[in-house]
Amino acid sequence: MPGSRTSIGPDTYRTHLEDTVVRLTNQARAKARLAPLKTNELLRQAARSHSLDMARRGYIAHNDPDGVTPFDRMWAHGYAEPAGENIAAGQRRPHEVIHAWLNSPGHRANLLHPDFCEIGVGVHLGDGPLWTQKFGYG
Repeated sequence: MPGSRTSIGPDTYRTHLEDTVVRLTNQARAKARLAPLKTNELLRQAARSHSLDMARRGYIAHNDPDGVTPFDRMWAHGYAEPAGENIAAGQRRPHEVIHAWLNSPGHRANLLHPDFCEIGVGVHLGDGPLWTQKFGYG
């Protein structure tokens, strides 16, 4: 139909942003001569869950107000070999959050850790955005 537009739903857009963060992470790893990370859907779900929880309960931290750790969350989502987590708030675009993480020594160490094999990224777009990267040994 002439003049019609194709739109994507919010879940498709969120997945696009998350996958872009994975792609940019792997580009940074390639520059450091490291193997790319494979996306793991269990890690993505754990990351999405943490981003949403931070938004709903109004905190930005690796451990939630109840003391649940990043490792606890990954195990709860069925991931057996958790390795690390990055979080960030306020960056509107994937390249902005990657830039922020690469300029933070602790986050950079996770992003470029040579032993990490898998990744899951979750973003909550309202009240933020709030970003979470989960890393695994896979």
